[in-house]
Amino acid sequence: MPHMTVTTTARARARAEITEEIKREARRQLAEQGTDLSLRAVARALGMASSAVYRYFASRDELLTALIVDAFDAVGARAERAVERSGPGVEEKWLALAVAIREWAVQHPHDYALVYGSPVPGYRAPADTIAPAARVRLVALRIMYDGVQSGEISLHRPDAPMSQHVRSDLVGLADQAGLEDLPEDILGRGLMAWTHLFGSISFELFGHLHNVIHDYDEFFESQMQRAAFFLISGDGRAR
Repeated sequence: MPHMTVTTTARARARAEITEEIKREARRQLAEQGTDLSLRAVARALGMASSAVYRYFASRDELLTALIVDAFDAVGARAERAVERSGPGVEEKWLALAVAIREWAVQHPHDYALVYGSPVPGYRAPADTIAPAARVRLVALRIMYDGVQSGEISLHRPDAPMSQHVRSDLVGLADQAGLEDLPEDILGRGLMAWTHLFGSISFELFGHLHNVIHDYDEFFESQMQRAAFFLISGDGRAR
């Protein structure tokens, strides 16, 4: 029995190592060629028979799913650690979250593009990606929830009306996160700040601010401070 355990463990370790090697090569090819990923090309680059790679990933989509889950888990973990180490206030937590996501994106631009860029043609994300994708979003929702509970986030209603359809969608977002007590107006405010965060990162990474912004760090910090101010107060004016 001990011999079987050692053998099984060794096989599992070898399988895990080869799985990671396949994923590393797939990431390299995605960086060089975009989303035109092929299991045969990955096998060829690794010196493996195509049939051998299919023992680890049954299809291109299964390999893409593994890469997507890894990317979502990585940015989620980075965000969780950053907020845990930040100060107690909403602004401090929001800035820590925003900076952590941007740092991860700058360090892993192709992973960012895979999960937050254009959809991969012909790929439909399975249910396996839902929880990892929600991980970083839950960090933001928790910041909002704690801010409302502490009274730091203002609960005044904005002047702009919100349709019932939009309110229903926002209620659904809170329900999925298990934070049913979050008011829809606060959720709408948070979603605006959230899309502003990812819009700023995407414009930077995809070159839309080239020759427009010369200090990305300073610009991003300024934008996220304004987003935090809006999240807290509901006032879109610069302070």
